[in-house]
Amino acid sequence: MRYLLIPLLAWALAQGSKHIFHLMGRNRRVFNKNPRSSLLLSGGMPSAHAATMVALAATIGLYDGVDTVQFAISSWLAMIIIYDAVMVRFSSGQQGDTLNQLLDEQKSTLSRIRVAHGHTPIEVAAGIVLGIFVAIVVFFATK
Repeated sequence: MRYLLIPLLAWALAQGSKHIFHLMGRNRRVFNKNPRSSLLLSGGMPSAHAATMVALAATIGLYDGVDTVQFAISSWLAMIIIYDAVMVRFSSGQQGDTLNQLLDEQKSTLSRIRVAHGHTPIEVAAGIVLGIFVAIVVFFATK
């Protein structure tokens, strides 16, 4: 059960942190253009994708060891998801913002598109640190 709960805790802390940063006036790139709850949006500081996947890999590494198939698979999945968050989704988010700007400038009757923002490298780094931190704290607290 810990393999589900520790990553879930890392995700919840990351999403909660995004909301706190939003209330402090940070994360404007992500939240100013979307009326939905900041607790459910992608993008912003820190990366919940990175925090969740790194927490899973770290949990497996701490409890089962780093020389296991499970750790290898979870580490590779974490790297793929982190790469996607930084490279692919960040780029598609910029493209979506540009398309919406063009729609506004042309006074188009087409509705604005929903933009899923990716992450900057610092947002991903913060998520990685958060995921490792959560896994280590829970590991030693429950040992």
